[in-house]
Amino acid sequence: MHENGLPPCKVVLKERPSHHEQHKAIHYIAASEDLQAGDVAFSVPDSLVVTLERVLGNETIAELLTTNKLSELACLALYLMYEKKQGKKSFWYPYIRELDRQRGRGQLAVESPLLWSESELAYLTGSPTKAEVLERAEGIKREYNELDTVWFMAGSLFQQYPYDIPTEAFPFEIFKQAFVAIQSCVVHLQKVSLARRFALVPLGPPLLAYRSNCKAMLAAVDGSVQLVVDRPYKAGESIVVWCGPQPNSKLLLNYGFVDEDNSYDRIVVEAALNTEDPQYQDKRMVAQRNGKLTVQKFHVSVGKEREAVSDMLPYLRLGYVSDPSEMQSVISSQGPICPVSPCMERAVLDQLVDYFERRLAGYPTTMSEDECLLADSNLNPKKLVATQLVRLEKKMLNACLKATVDLINQLPDHTVSPCPAPYTPLLK
Repeated sequence: MHENGLPPCKVVLKERPSHHEQHKAIHYIAASEDLQAGDVAFSVPDSLVVTLERVLGNETIAELLTTNKLSELACLALYLMYEKKQGKKSFWYPYIRELDRQRGRGQLAVESPLLWSESELAYLTGSPTKAEVLERAEGIKREYNELDTVWFMAGSLFQQYPYDIPTEAFPFEIFKQAFVAIQSCVVHLQKVSLARRFALVPLGPPLLAYRSNCKAMLAAVDGSVQLVVDRPYKAGESIVVWCGPQPNSKLLLNYGFVDEDNSYDRIVVEAALNTEDPQYQDKRMVAQRNGKLTVQKFHVSVGKEREAVSDMLPYLRLGYVSDPSEMQSVISSQGPICPVSPCMERAVLDQLVDYFERRLAGYPTTMSEDECLLADSNLNPKKLVATQLVRLEKKMLNACLKATVDLINQLPDHTVSPCPAPYTPLLK
């Protein structure tokens, strides 16, 4: 890289062993000298950075592709797959070789669940992440089926490659592996054109470790991509960067790791008004007036479960209103307040308790069993990160359950039975 224009930097390439004896060691970037917060660790010139603008050579084409049926990741993956066929003739050969070495593995030497087997995906049973993985995999398959579009739209680019069109040159599994590898290391640059916002940066991820509580980011500065560190480092220490405000489900899906101290972690509770309710349209209008949808996703952030439960209650109460005169009262009011009888409040809270208990029962293990698994130093790395994820999800669900039970205990009369409601809101 220095031969191709990389200026002197303050980092060094080191390695740690892989969990899998058949895989090569994991490379990572460490400080080559003591660093202070605000120091520039490295600056990679744009000539060594892969972006759509560089790949396609024409920003108009780049914008066209990314607003059509193909993502930036698919275009970048296709480009590097063709470059890999060039072998050592390719300018990007050293970078592609490093991507192959890393195999799309994260800091724990674990690939994204997109590359896990069916039996390995079972580690995520009970977690919504399992469905997200399958949905993302379907999306990648759809993009694969559109790859030939790039070939025909950017024909001048591919004239240099004496190979077949994409879907004939590369089987789906090869494209999927390339896509996941690109996904694990692409950098989202800020304040740049659309065709440059997703970049592959040598010395960047996956060689850099991601951390949720870090504020250092790779940034486009005067014809280069720079990393300014946000904390002091001793020589030899691994350099970390911020991965953005992503929950652990996304960290696992994109990068193959879970951050136990992730302040951005969250789960989702989806509530919906009952479409069979004769007063559905009126309730829909009231919900929209208060900034809610007929199918509303409530984000439950770690440490703020009690507030999230409180945020759900007005929406659920609206779903329980059955008397037309009460509904008219709600319509004429200016806020999200519904008339709340003791029996309605008990019914709303009981529904929430049942919902959180059902979600917890959907996991095959308890939190204490998860903790026993995590104490095993020989635990399979994929099972380790999956167990970390589901344990943190259960922790948030249990906090929601406790907050709801506390509200029940605060009700003035515990002898009141829940109101029967013919069209209760749906929780998913």
